Amino acid sequence: MSNKQARVPRPVESERVPLKARKVSFSWEDTPLHWVPGDPFTTHTINVLHLLLPAGERWFVHVYKQVLPYIRDERLRADVIGFIGQEAMHSQAHDEVLPHLREQGLDPTPYTAQVDWLFEKLLGDRTLPPGRARRWWLMERVALIAAIEHYTAFLGDWVLGAEELDRRGADPTMLDLLRWHGAEEVEHRSVAFELFQHVDGGYRRRARTWAVAFTALVFLWQRGTRFFMENDPTLPTGKATFKDFHVRGRQGLLPSTGDMLRSVPRYLSRDYHPSQEGSTEQAVAYLASSPAAVAALAAEKGSAA
Repeated sequence: MSNKQARVPRPVESERVPLKARKVSFSWEDTPLHWVPGDPFTTHTINVLHLLLPAGERWFVHVYKQVLPYIRDERLRADVIGFIGQEAMHSQAHDEVLPHLREQGLDPTPYTAQVDWLFEKLLGDRTLPPGRARRWWLMERVALIAAIEHYTAFLGDWVLGAEELDRRGADPTMLDLLRWHGAEEVEHRSVAFELFQHVDGGYRRRARTWAVAFTALVFLWQRGTRFFMENDPTLPTGKATFKDFHVRGRQGLLPSTGDMLRSVPRYLSRDYHPSQEGSTEQAVAYLASSPAAVAALAAEKGSAA
C-alpha cells in the first residue's frame, strides 16, 4: 500500500451505470475477408483484436476472480462482477471470428498460440509462497489490466465515432461486433482503474505497468498486422508499415497517431480518472440500438417469460 497518490482521482458519478453481460451472437457467413472494401490494411489492423482479445480477456477474468477477496467495497465488487461477465462475452465473441478467418484461407493459429503463451504462461499464475510475493504478483497484474483497459476504452470511444468506416462501406456485422464491444468498454472503463486504486494505488506501479502494457500492445499489434498481411492469400506481397497506419489515422479509418500519443499523459496524470474520458451516454445509446445487443435482450426477455 506504499507510494499512494497524493491526490485522489475524482470520478464523474453520472458516468457510472450498472454493468451486465449481454449474450450476443453474430453470423459471419456474409462477411468478406476484406470487410473494409478495398482496404486490406485497415481490415487486418482491426482484425488483430480477434487475435489478442480471446486470450487476453480470459486472463482478465482469471486475475479478477483471484482479487475478489481483496475488495472491501460492495459497489466496487458489483462492478467487478459485472466487468467479469462482460469480458467473458467479449472473449467468446471475438473467438468465434477465428473459424471464419480459417475458412477464408487465413489460419491465425501460429499467432494465437504465441498470444496464449503470453497470457497463460508469462503472465499466468506463478509458484510463489503465500504472502507478500504472491500478493505482489497479483497487484502487478491488476495494474497491468488497468493500463490495458485505458486503451481498450480509448479504442471503444474511437470506434463508436468512426463514421469513415461506414462511409467506406465496412461490413455491418463486423461494425456491430466492434461497436457493441467498444460501447461496453466505455461503459465499464472505470472499473479496472478503481479496482487498482482500491487494492494498491501506487503511482510508481501505475507508471511502470503502463510502460510495459503500452510497449507490449504496440509490439503485438504491429506484429499481428504484419502476420495477417503476409499470410493473406489474396495479397502476393502484403506489407504493413507505420506510414500505412498514420495515413489511415488521418483518414479516420484507424485511431490517429496524435490521439494515441495524447492519451499517454492523461493516464499518467495524478488526477486521472477514466470516467473523465469518453461518454457513457453515447455508449448506452449504441447498446440500445445495436442489432446484436437488441437481439440478446429480446432473447433474454423471451426466456424469462
